Amino acid sequence: MKSLVVLVIDDEPAIRQILAAYLTKAGHFVSQAANGTDAFERLSKGDVDVALCDIQMPGITGIELVRRTRAAGIDTNFIMMTAYASVDTAIEAIQAGAADYMIKPLRNEEIMHRLVKVGDLRGLRDENRVLRRLVQGKKEDMFGFGSPAMQQVERLISKVAPTDSTVLVTGESGTGKGVIARLIHQQSRRADAPFIPVNCGAIPENLMESELFGHTKGSFTGADKARKGLFLEADKGTLFLDEIGDLPLQLQVKLLHVIEEKMVRPVGSEQFRHADVRIVAATNRDLKQMVVDGKFRQDLYFRLTVFHVHIPPLREHRQDIPDLLRFLLQRNAKHSGDEHNISIDPEAEEMLSAYAWPGNVREMENVIDRALILAEEGHIGCSDLPSQITRMALSRPTESASGENLRDQVRRFELSVISNAISEADGDRRCAAQKLGIGLSSLYRKLEECEPLETSQQDSTPSAMQ
Repeated sequence: MKSLVVLVIDDEPAIRQILAAYLTKAGHFVSQAANGTDAFERLSKGDVDVALCDIQMPGITGIELVRRTRAAGIDTNFIMMTAYASVDTAIEAIQAGAADYMIKPLRNEEIMHRLVKVGDLRGLRDENRVLRRLVQGKKEDMFGFGSPAMQQVERLISKVAPTDSTVLVTGESGTGKGVIARLIHQQSRRADAPFIPVNCGAIPENLMESELFGHTKGSFTGADKARKGLFLEADKGTLFLDEIGDLPLQLQVKLLHVIEEKMVRPVGSEQFRHADVRIVAATNRDLKQMVVDGKFRQDLYFRLTVFHVHIPPLREHRQDIPDLLRFLLQRNAKHSGDEHNISIDPEAEEMLSAYAWPGNVREMENVIDRALILAEEGHIGCSDLPSQITRMALSRPTESASGENLRDQVRRFELSVISNAISEADGDRRCAAQKLGIGLSSLYRKLEECEPLETSQQDSTPSAMQ
């Protein structure tokens, strides 16, 4: 058993000293408190693993101390001690948040047994906390979209996340459906519980039922031990079913039953087990057409589409591309430890901004990763970009009358978009900037940059009087 930091709380000095001496000899780090006030001050440091606490003390009682500690968010397990055997007192202590309950006089073997139990539980909880952080990801790595289309997606997420509603996320491959599912979980009441992702298209059909619902030992060939299944692993949390359109029809029936009844039955078992799981599903396929074709159950489709979030492809919110590129560049450079030494050639950045991105955000992440590997001394140039991006830039038609380069063409396109937005806003530039997802100062700066192009275009346009 690993050493624990233990606080002995009792108003009788002899009991405190005997317990402290025994626990210290057993290898634990022990401190003492004679009353609830002193104990709370010591507990507030947040480094006490276990408190052996007397219930009947003058002033603040042991049960009241437990309540105050829990209310303050202090992570200490309490083992209560009393000379007065009472079932009611025991229940009250446990309800207040105590982990265990012992009756005086205490036996050394019993004390060690209780400490081992509490230590094991704390170890498991700490391991789960680490794993949960790995599964959930880091919230600070999220990009804040500025386009109206993506702000609408974020608004939908903020509305549905606090509920337990089933959510269907749709969108092309690479648009970030998994990121959206994770955001829904992180913004929900289940954020401290597991987020379990599963790709329905990556698991063999004959193993899918066992993976989802679990199995008993010996239920089929190779089942040498029992398995909980992903639904029970995600209990109290969120199960993300990616590529739900690849789920076989026979499993669609069982999935519908689990969603409706919140009960699962492992393969080979006759017992149902409760599973409090929130379902978020995702697909890039047309489920409605699959229902028409008989490849997806209509009742499951209706159950999954209680709340629908569609993620538009990048080409439908191009104004996000420049900022998203810079965000991915800085994030990936930060992860590699080179964030302060990274730069990008303006022409390369323009090529990236003008590219169609058929693979959406996933393709952009891969391109950035590749460019960072090839970059000489942290500077990304056109030669570090994939051929499909440079070919597209080179094949773009130029305006022969003006002989514009790529940079001027990109600026002219921006000028056209901004002018249309201002026109639609009846000349209100602040409103136009909001619709475009940029700041008002950025809009004025872009207009100033494009002013020479606008002048040259006007000079080259024949007069109606000529």
